[in-house]
Amino acid sequence: MNQELLSVEGLTSGYGTAAVLRNISLSVSKGEIVVVLGKNGMGKSTLLKTIMGFVSPFSGTVSLDGDDVTNIRPHMMARSGVAHTPQEHTLFPDLTVEENLRLGVASNRLFHERLPSLETLFPRMLERLKQRAGTLSGGEQKMLLMSRGLIAQPKLMLIDEVSEGLQPAMVDRMGEVLIRARDELGIAVLLVEQNLDFALSVANRFMVLKLGEIVEQGDVEDVVSTQTLSNHLAV
Repeated sequence: MNQELLSVEGLTSGYGTAAVLRNISLSVSKGEIVVVLGKNGMGKSTLLKTIMGFVSPFSGTVSLDGDDVTNIRPHMMARSGVAHTPQEHTLFPDLTVEENLRLGVASNRLFHERLPSLETLFPRMLERLKQRAGTLSGGEQKMLLMSRGLIAQPKLMLIDEVSEGLQPAMVDRMGEVLIRARDELGIAVLLVEQNLDFALSVANRFMVLKLGEIVEQGDVEDVVSTQTLSNHLAV
């Protein structure tokens, strides 16, 4: 059995006095991809932001490798081996691809040591190192966000809607990268998605978030029909 890396117990959080998440409990093991499915406004992004430390929980705990990290700041989560790839682009458009990538590592030495690892994952990024990030296409900017997370060589990646707005071929490429990150690099992933086919093609386990609560969960390999899951995602 894989060793548990992330554990969330009884998590309730939100903004101001309004709760968005209610009593959420989940886990992610080392070398596992867990996908959180749900429509817009169900609390998926808030879940990742609460785990990362951008949103303070009202109650509950977040543990990483057995250590309580519930109330530590986002930069300390990053130092602990967690990379966050948000839905909204957080690139610096006036900086080059290389300068954006350097934000993912602590030193010049580590940057040069790890840069070659991106060659087989996102070779296009290495071809555009001197290009300003703001001039990249939407798909390339998603690649850069993923690359910035991967170059940090994290234990865990929190990834929000990586397939959104991408062409089918690029979605397939993102799936290949996630599977390789899990299988070859041992990176655990908590993935927020609305693209059901993509999510089930890469994940080991799934859970459905509806109005801030987990209403269904299980192993992907046990999903016989996707109709019920599709209904949860229907507008």
